[in-house]
Amino acid sequence: MSDNKKEKATKITAVKGMNDILPADAPLWELFENTAHSVLKSYGYQKIVTPIVEDTALFKRAIGAVTDIVEKEMYSFKDSMNDDELTLRPEGTAGVVRAVIEHNLVYDGPRRVWYSGPMFRHERPQRGRYRQFFQVGAEAVGFAGPDIDAELIMLCRRLWDDLGLENIRLEINSIGDAAERQRHRADLITYFEANAELLDEEAKRRLHANPLRILDTKNPAMQDLVNKAPKLLDYLEGESVVHFEGLKRILDHNNIQYTVNPRLVRGLDYYNRSVFEWVTDKLGSQGTVCAGGRYDPLIESFGGKPTPAVGFAMGIERLVELMKEAGEPNDPSECDVYMVHQGEEARMQAFVLAERIRDAGLDVVLHCAAASGPGSFKSQMKKADGSGAAFAVILGDDEIAKRTAAVKSMRGAEGEQQASVPFDDVVDYLVNQIVGAHEHEHDHEHVHYHH
Repeated sequence: MSDNKKEKATKITAVKGMNDILPADAPLWELFENTAHSVLKSYGYQKIVTPIVEDTALFKRAIGAVTDIVEKEMYSFKDSMNDDELTLRPEGTAGVVRAVIEHNLVYDGPRRVWYSGPMFRHERPQRGRYRQFFQVGAEAVGFAGPDIDAELIMLCRRLWDDLGLENIRLEINSIGDAAERQRHRADLITYFEANAELLDEEAKRRLHANPLRILDTKNPAMQDLVNKAPKLLDYLEGESVVHFEGLKRILDHNNIQYTVNPRLVRGLDYYNRSVFEWVTDKLGSQGTVCAGGRYDPLIESFGGKPTPAVGFAMGIERLVELMKEAGEPNDPSECDVYMVHQGEEARMQAFVLAERIRDAGLDVVLHCAAASGPGSFKSQMKKADGSGAAFAVILGDDEIAKRTAAVKSMRGAEGEQQASVPFDDVVDYLVNQIVGAHEHEHDHEHVHYHH
């Protein structure tokens, strides 16, 4: 190859299982996030932001060293600057609990918090499950009764309703307290050992380390065996029974449909009492869209004072998939107003008008030159139409001479409504046209036509 020929640069692609969220998908993500944030706020939950990277020991202690997540799925590394053992967070609860203890967040009483952001697990990528995935979660710390468990479940139901999602069903269970689980665990191991020839390799591996997880198996050949296994619900006593009955009573009183699923378990020791999942059949094998439960022992095990807590986490990718399945429109609208201009003076005036219109709370896209040039009026109007804007504001030599702008409705009938509006009146004209019908409904400054 001659020296004067440049070598073609090697194309770099995204890491496997870590996906781009492209502009075409952004409106659905924004709709989900804005709706979730609004619902969480309406229940009194406050946002908390924790680091994406934490000390590896945090997750080993929270999740358990002998788990698939810690053994196989965590992105862990040694910080080359100081040899610290660090991990990209595989879930959100551990970081929130660490922050609660570190900053003594419950010194003046219980606290409701929520978080959102990316999590990382080295799993086999499949529909709705990726190596970088996004979650919204909520944690209620310092509350002991079943009322807060019920509130979290009702919060989820309100979110599904507000998103227009159907066919998401609720499954609940109680996994009791440590002493009850120990008795159940001993009987479970005895039962599975007596049927060892029916266990697959994964079940044999889990038999003594984490026998509860065997109940969660998806292996069709083991379903009958698992269905006949001792049920943890039969081992509940005293306070555990009262707590679970209290939860069911609140759900029944609020007409929330649920199924008690005795096989719904958590493999981690810090979970206790209420566990719940929201499940759908619309996403193939990845049916769980939200999982939650109570974890009263966790904060004490981290070195904090004994503090009850309960929370949930939901996968945004799966819920966005459900929104698409439900036919949620992926609104292409970029703006309320598109600025079209031709000529240097028109371009300068377009900047001035665009800023004034934004000052009034409307979204404006101002046409800028592409590599091929500034573009004709015709090509700019095509861009204006594709932007989803309600109006195009058009400036050319004639408009500059008259100190007026041509304002064209982009969403009316063909040829409808093109007005010539003095520069000083353009903002009021657009606000009246766009916001007019809504101004009595919205008692705040920043109203977006397309929201």
